[in-house]
Amino acid sequence: MKDSAPQSIDQAVQAYVEHHTMANPHEWHLPLLPTIYLPSWLSLHAVMLILCAVFLIAIFGIFYRKRDDVPRGLTNFLESFILFVRDQVAIPNMGDDEGRRFTPLLCSLFFFILGLNVMGLIPIFSTATANISVTAGLAIVTLTFMIGGGIARNGVLGFIKTFMPSGIPWPILIMLFPIEVVGMFIKPFALTIRLFANMLAGHVVLFSLIGLAVMFGIKGAVPGIAMATAIYLLEIFIALLQAYIFTILSAMFIGSFLHPAH
Repeated sequence: MKDSAPQSIDQAVQAYVEHHTMANPHEWHLPLLPTIYLPSWLSLHAVMLILCAVFLIAIFGIFYRKRDDVPRGLTNFLESFILFVRDQVAIPNMGDDEGRRFTPLLCSLFFFILGLNVMGLIPIFSTATANISVTAGLAIVTLTFMIGGGIARNGVLGFIKTFMPSGIPWPILIMLFPIEVVGMFIKPFALTIRLFANMLAGHVVLFSLIGLAVMFGIKGAVPGIAMATAIYLLEIFIALLQAYIFTILSAMFIGSFLHPAH
């Protein structure tokens, strides 16, 4: 009987962590409010995607004042990120013309991923980027522009030549061609896993540290909450960092097909 209580608490903490990091929850738990039960065709992470999109549309459609001669306040703050994506991410990896043309896409990826990551740090929301289906969907967008941009820029034949390095003997080229093709799909797969794993791992650690207070009482509360606070502050930085990494890797991957090195 003495072991049953700790075991039940341990199982409760494990169930709590699993529930808040599961792929497609259909229950929206709001602090101090009744649980919202979502229909089977609508997941909580899908709701987060919609809310983030609406929020970004409102920010850039209503509060962002592009026509101002001197940007101020929120407009100035957002433009600093836009110029950074254009000048430090898009143009260096795609060239001046294509970089400027693809800046809206890269800015959309950056702000959307950043918004989803930050929402996951607010208790009333959930982290959609901790769902591999969401990160896979974002990576597919990059893959689509890798293929579509490469064909539009170089033609079908030029796109195929991307997988055929010049100066390679034919016997080796026959083996190298399928490897290069597979490598094209490995790039978005790496984007998917990188974003998903980083966001999921951070939240698992955060909820686990909070669970120490439940499992060990006051002895676990002090170190658990202290470490959870440190991880939370780190997660704020990671939310920005992962949005930047996904964006710059997308620019590099798309740019490699717009301007193949061989």
